[in-house]
Amino acid sequence: MTGFGKAATTANDVTVTVEVRSLNSSKGMDLGAKLPSRYREYEHQLRQQITTKLQRGKVDVYVTVVSEKENAGMRLNKAIVKAHFNELNAIAKELNLPMEQVLPAILRLPDVYEDVPHEVESEEWLLIEKTIFNAIENLDAFRAKEGSLLVDDLLDRIRIIEHFVTHLKEQDKRRTAEMRQRLYNNVELYIPKDKIDTNRYEQEIIYYLEKLDITEELTRLRAHCDHFREAVADSSDEMKGRKLNFIAQEIGREINTVGSKANDAAIQKIVVNMKDELEKIKEQSNNVL
Repeated sequence: MTGFGKAATTANDVTVTVEVRSLNSSKGMDLGAKLPSRYREYEHQLRQQITTKLQRGKVDVYVTVVSEKENAGMRLNKAIVKAHFNELNAIAKELNLPMEQVLPAILRLPDVYEDVPHEVESEEWLLIEKTIFNAIENLDAFRAKEGSLLVDDLLDRIRIIEHFVTHLKEQDKRRTAEMRQRLYNNVELYIPKDKIDTNRYEQEIIYYLEKLDITEELTRLRAHCDHFREAVADSSDEMKGRKLNFIAQEIGREINTVGSKANDAAIQKIVVNMKDELEKIKEQSNNVL
């Protein structure tokens, strides 16, 4: 499910800013975490925590840390400063140049400074963790708001499919009567009435009509719609999206079977409309965790 969350925390001269973005994904968790290199040892632990919390989606986490200790963590490399000074001093004497500008020029060189190793304290990492999970809570709030709209859309489309099921039952009665009459008419064109075994002929028609009967498919289709609605309402299911996708596949199988058995233009038109609604349901189900 798409979402965005941001949080910032400041304590002990350390300011942590975290942004979390999520996009739809039909797979499991696709997590990208970008944090300062000095916290790399915590990255595996962080990934496990975020995966447990968010479960699915393409998620990107951006962590920015500004610390006064970081600014103080630079020092001069005395050996390099002395080497530069001796070389420039020799050149200045050789060219008879003043020495006043030598030291300021050396201090502007990038290689005269070196980083002081920054030891990550436990309190500092706890501050970062706290900020990350505050951002995730904001992301969840964003998702919950979107999710309420998503539920309404899914249930509306299930209701549309159920309406089509009712319409299909009405069309199936007409189709059966028309097929029975058409079969009678076709036989009478080629075989005289007095040559037809009425009982045997009726058995053959019933057998043929049973092969094209869609009653079972419509019954299962309505049951799948009820199951889908129950799954949407089930708050205890932690991986609801996958379950909804599976039920949607079962709905699709019944719709396809009805289409293959229909042999009727009006029913085929309804089947096409049902497939259209089902595709929208599948797309939206990918947004559900």
